[in-house]
This record gives sequence, structure tokens and C-alpha cells, in this order.
Amino acid sequence: MSGSPIRVVLFDDNKDLRDMFRMLVDAQADMVCVAVHPDLAQLMRDIDAARPDVIVMDIQMPGMNGIDGVKAIRARYPQAHILMQTVFEDEDKVFDAICAGANGYILKTAAVEDLVKAIREVHAGGSAMTPAIAFKVLERFRVNAPPTEPASDPGLSEREKQVLALLVKGHSYKMVAVDLGLSYHTVDSHIRRIYEKLHVRSSTEAVSKALNNRIV
Repeated sequence: MSGSPIRVVLFDDNKDLRDMFRMLVDAQADMVCVAVHPDLAQLMRDIDAARPDVIVMDIQMPGMNGIDGVKAIRARYPQAHILMQTVFEDEDKVFDAICAGANGYILKTAAVEDLVKAIREVHAGGSAMTPAIAFKVLERFRVNAPPTEPASDPGLSEREKQVLALLVKGHSYKMVAVDLGLSYHTVDSHIRRIYEKLHVRSSTEAVSKALNNRIV
């Protein structure tokens, strides 16, 4: 694969999983594990030093937990690509992590192929989730959507609504481009305009707003 490898950093308190993660990521031709850390004690310093393209984080960490870590990262790096990992399909934690700004969520029991695919999808701007988690998150968004009068029309074009609908389904930018027969650059331009019209800064926020306001 052409271009620079995807720089990945992992935050996980399990040493065996850290070692295995580094080995698996480094085995991919298009990735490199630039750092692994057992906690979030020096979160910003660690991220500044690693300059990662994708941050993979365990949700249950000693000290600062993964959800608070996502909030801190998102506040300083609005465009960061963050993939959460956990052992359990905990609906509340999934929902909290996504609302905090995580771009994707995958179980630690997922196959190696699914993990590296999720890293690639998050890096490409998608919202990677295992099917079981995606279903629960979408259901929670629907349940929590206020049953009030519809929000004002954000003024999305029909094409922008099509792009947003595919983001809601968890498609990456590249998948959206293939489905709609568009170039990656054109999809990126549509998504930037969607962000501006919805007043959001990430695909996760866009999906949340789309569902809560019944835009698609």
C-alpha cells in the first residue's frame, strides 16, 4: 500500500495485550505501532511524543478511564481518530464513549482481521463498530432522541443527506465513495460541508445529531 504507514498508539493496562497488539500492528504492511502505554497518567505528553494517526484505548483503565481520556483528547485534538476497546458489550459505556467523541468501538475478543480493519476504517474517517455494538448504540440514540417537534432543517442537499445516511450506517469515507460512485475528495468535501451545517467536528457527532434530530 502506498503512502506513509498508519501510526498507531495503544493505551491498555494489560501488558500481554500491549505486547500482542504491537506485534499484530507491526505485522501489517500499512501500519506501525509507535507506542504502547499502561495508563493515561501522561496522556497528552504521550500523544504529543507519538504523533499517532489512530489512538486505540481500553475503556477501563487505572486512574483516568478511557471515556475521560477521549474527552481530554477530543478537547485538544478535535480531529483525532480514536478507537475504543473493551472486553464487554456494555451498552452504557459504549454510549458514553461514543458521546464523548470516540470514532469507533471494538471488542477485545474481535478477530485480528476485524481489529486491523477497524483501525483502517477509523483512520479513513469511518465509525468502526462490531455489529452487536453498532445495533445497541443506534438503539440508544433512538431511545434518547427527544420526542419533540423536529429540529430546524440544517439545509443539507440531497447528496449530503445520502452521505450522512451512509455515515450513520458506519461507512468509512472510502465506502461512501464506492457506494455513491464519487471520488474520495468529493466525499471529503461533502462531509466538511455537513460538519459546517450541523455545527459538529467529527463523524460521531454528525451521526449523533442526525439520529437525535431525525435528519436521515
